[in-house]
Amino acid sequence: MAAPILSYEGLGLIQGNGWLFRGLDIHVGTRDRLALIGRNGAGKTTLLKLIAGGIDADEGRRTIVPGTHVVLLEQDPKVDGYATLRDFALRGPRAPAEHEVDAIADQLGIDLNREAATASGGERRRAAIARALAENPDVLLLDEPTNHLDLSAIEWLEEWLNRYNGAFIVISHDRTFLTRLTKSTLWLDRGGIRRAEIGFGGFEAWMEQAAAEEERAAQRLDAKLKIEEHWLHRGVTARRKRNMGRLEKLHELRAQRAAMQGPQGTAKIQVEADDTKTKVVIDAEHVTKAFGDRTVLKDFSLRVRRGDRIGIVGGNGAGKTTLLRLLTGDLDPDAGKIMRAQTLDGIVIDQQRKLMAPEKRVRDVLADGGDWIEVNGSKKHVHGYLKEFLFDPSIAEARIGTLSGGERSRLLLAREFARPSNLLVLDEPTNDLDLETLDLLQEVIGDYAGTVLIVSHDRDFLDRTVTVTLGLDGSGHVDVVPGGYADWVAKRRERTVAKAKVAKPVEAVAKPKSTKMSYKDQRDLDLLPGRIEELEAAIARDEALLADPALYTKDPKRFAALTAQIDKARAEKDAAEERWLALAEMAEA
Repeated sequence: MAAPILSYEGLGLIQGNGWLFRGLDIHVGTRDRLALIGRNGAGKTTLLKLIAGGIDADEGRRTIVPGTHVVLLEQDPKVDGYATLRDFALRGPRAPAEHEVDAIADQLGIDLNREAATASGGERRRAAIARALAENPDVLLLDEPTNHLDLSAIEWLEEWLNRYNGAFIVISHDRTFLTRLTKSTLWLDRGGIRRAEIGFGGFEAWMEQAAAEEERAAQRLDAKLKIEEHWLHRGVTARRKRNMGRLEKLHELRAQRAAMQGPQGTAKIQVEADDTKTKVVIDAEHVTKAFGDRTVLKDFSLRVRRGDRIGIVGGNGAGKTTLLRLLTGDLDPDAGKIMRAQTLDGIVIDQQRKLMAPEKRVRDVLADGGDWIEVNGSKKHVHGYLKEFLFDPSIAEARIGTLSGGERSRLLLAREFARPSNLLVLDEPTNDLDLETLDLLQEVIGDYAGTVLIVSHDRDFLDRTVTVTLGLDGSGHVDVVPGGYADWVAKRRERTVAKAKVAKPVEAVAKPKSTKMSYKDQRDLDLLPGRIEELEAAIARDEALLADPALYTKDPKRFAALTAQIDKARAEKDAAEERWLALAEMAEA
């Protein structure tokens, strides 16, 4: 094994009245791709700050090869004190070159001239990513890098990291992101750390193996009860078995939903009024919605049945929030109609987490200061209910302001799922959650008797939870696809291939098909993927600008120009994809 470029030996840190962790040995090689895994509160973010040298440890020795440049991408970039995002991105003693920051910002679709004080979480995150990547670090530390990013930006970041020549350590709840990128895993657990030379794709099997080994060791040491209590709280093996059962049930529901699809891709089967299991709760027919000259939805129809779990995906500015507001009755369509069941009673968990005032106690949020909370018609003690959501009961008296972002999100879920409802609206619910809480959330959604509407960029989460995916492309068209994110991607791929096959016979009539590729054919085959990436980045950039709700009012000409640019870029991208697919088939022949 090559000598590491950065190491920490015997690392220990005191937090509160005890050690957060102690005796950690961490070694980072020049090309390591490390996933850092651990529960909320285990100290993952703190550990990254220690590795970066941003805070001092209470014990341990940090060594680093001279000249090694370490960059930390923080979970919540601080832009206070900067006039614009550009000022923020060009800060610091090792500030990157402005043209390099601009190049990455363009590909991420962020306008760095945006005022820092009014920038959204997604805009701040993109500016921070542009700054971090442009610094050309030797070691890159990434704390939840996909939070607040749309799918196109996440995929762009994945491609960048795949080409990156340095080392990185990443904390993320995005299973797809971790599986695609990481080669080794650091598991921070109960104050200690373990390393395995497997990527995140093998982590859960490794974790279960470790649990089984600990249980066997506990039996030998006659301390089984204590260890069992911990692992039952964690629920590793049991949760895996339950998840497998829920996934089988989910596949059955998707198959049923696929059988209902009409010729236009929208469920139109008439159901009996007394069939409560398939009762229609939202019925949208030929809905159109526009803002000025921009059509967000065009002739959209959807029948939502009780028990459906609907995932909504698309780029920034594609109209996800608009569609959500239309379905829930918060917004009226310009044309068409949307009918909702009179008994529909929904709760909304939004990205802002508005209910979590820092001065409140956990008990105040859950039970209005009392000891008991009503859940699905039965009373539960606050302490017992906290355990169900992976909290230590003693946290009941803690102030909300002392909780981590992930713990606040988990507490909000506990509060909202206790309320009686038959419609659940989740807007980016996975932000700030650890992997265990995501498993718990999937279970709760799977057991929820009502209807669920989910806006999310977490591909794995959608694949594990939703029965139908609504894919928005920003032109007003919505794909209605039974299944999850992967099913939607497959549907789009099929459509692109079909377009390419339709275009091929026209050329065949004009002249006999040749099996030999010309110089131009080979050049296009080589260069078109890069051009397609450029067009995707340009579309993402312009869609991010269109996402500003005040743009149409402030500058209608700019709004119209951006809309025209997006349409032109989409048309060129479609043509480029069709040309490349035809050439790829020719090359195979």
